[in-house]
Amino acid sequence: MAKEKKKKSISYAKWGYIFIIPFFVVYFIFTLYPQLLTFYNSFFENYREGLSQVGPNFVGFQNYVKLLTPSADGTIDVLKYFGNTLIMWVAGAIPQFVVALLLALLFTSTRLKLKGQTFAKTTIYMPNLIMASAFSMLFFSLFSTVGPINQILMGAGILETGYDFISHKVSARFLVALMNFIMWFGNTTIVLMAGIMGIDESLFESARIDGASSTHVFMDITLPLLRPILVYAAITSLIGGLQMFDVPQVLSKGIGMPNRTTFTVIMLLNNYLGGSKNYGMAGAISVVLFIITGILSIFVFKALNKKEA
Repeated sequence: MAKEKKKKSISYAKWGYIFIIPFFVVYFIFTLYPQLLTFYNSFFENYREGLSQVGPNFVGFQNYVKLLTPSADGTIDVLKYFGNTLIMWVAGAIPQFVVALLLALLFTSTRLKLKGQTFAKTTIYMPNLIMASAFSMLFFSLFSTVGPINQILMGAGILETGYDFISHKVSARFLVALMNFIMWFGNTTIVLMAGIMGIDESLFESARIDGASSTHVFMDITLPLLRPILVYAAITSLIGGLQMFDVPQVLSKGIGMPNRTTFTVIMLLNNYLGGSKNYGMAGAISVVLFIITGILSIFVFKALNKKEA
């Protein structure tokens, strides 16, 4: 009898491993292998010059040295473009998380019981479904010198002539940050709502019975328990922000107007891949991007996970 039972028993661990095999296969083929190949290519001189192909020739760290060598004006271009990217990401991410957190609290509040929540949630998420290039073209038309925004400002007497938003550093960066905010705050709201709804409701009820104010409930219960979700959302937002490309590419006509102040790291990477097919320099940029992204992600993780004394 014991032998028959042993034969009929199912090894759930075995089936668990079988079911996760496809993920690892796809990961190794489409993620890990390209990453290793990129790192390998970064040590080679491999580009197209006219109709001739140069390389691949092993050059060691020469691509990295060239990448981090200051230009004629004393600036390191790749670090300058990292700065541009971070500024535009931060300018959009701060209001994104503030608004998303407020909306998540409103939508999950059992006291307020707001009406029309389904419509509101659908509306705030819709910009995330629109292609970034189409969104950028829309903003390019809205904020052009003859666009409706300028027409409204001139009609209200605020401006005498059309203001060229894209030709000024502050306004151009503001438009990029604004688009990223509008496109992603709905997605962040949904993520934070899921986190809040995962908190045991009995904790909130106990706090209310004890006479805790809404502020104390938020600061002492909601925020500490929501911290893992906030960390996840912040790190994924950072990774996406450092890979910013399509919005500034379309809005600035691919040249980072004005004076390359909206030029991002991925735009620089795309220049090497699209023009001279310089896989060595593109690989070096990718490796530097990977390292900086990892360092900043660790910093964000540590900053948001500080334990209170």
